[in-house]
Amino acid sequence: MPELAEWESFYVIVGSAAGALIGLQFVVMTLVADRPPLRAAEAGAAFGTPTIVHFSSVLLLSALVRVPWQTVTSAAVVWGLVGLGGFAYSVIVARRVRRQRGYEDAYQPVFEDWLCHTVVPLAAYAALALLALVAPSRTGDALLGVGAVALVLLFIGIHNAWDAIAYYVLVSSADREK
Repeated sequence: MPELAEWESFYVIVGSAAGALIGLQFVVMTLVADRPPLRAAEAGAAFGTPTIVHFSSVLLLSALVRVPWQTVTSAAVVWGLVGLGGFAYSVIVARRVRRQRGYEDAYQPVFEDWLCHTVVPLAAYAALALLALVAPSRTGDALLGVGAVALVLLFIGIHNAWDAIAYYVLVSSADREK
C-alpha cells in the first residue's frame, strides 16, 4: 500500500526509539533491584509496567505499519485491537494507581500522576481504536492520527520512566537514608 510506504522512515525512528527505551528500562530496573522501595510490587504494577506496555505498543505499531497489508482495513483492524487492548489495560492501571492511596506507607499519586499514567494513555488508546473506524474512508488522516498516537505513547512513556526513576533516586533513597 503506497500510503503506508510513505511512513517508513517515521516508524523506523519511532520504533527504534521505543525498542531502545524498553532496553534502557530493563537496565535501570536491574540497577535499582538491590534496594527496592516499600510496596515496590504495587508501585511497579501501577507506574513501572505500564511504561513498558506503552513502549511496546509503539514498537508493535511501528512493526504493524511495515507489514505489506493489501488494504488499509486489515491494518486498521489490527491497530484497532491494539487500541482496545491498551484502553482496557489503562483502565486496570487507573485502578492500580487509585489503590496506591490505600497504603499508609505508599506513594500518594498527585494530579500529574493521574494525567500521565491514566488520562493521557486512556485517550491515546481510545483514539487509536477510533482511528481504526475512520481509516477506510479517510486513510491519510487515520495514518496521521496513528503516528500522533505513537508519538504520544512514546513521550508519555519517556515522561513516566523519568518520573519513576527521579522519584526512586531523589525521594525513595533519601527516605531510606533517614
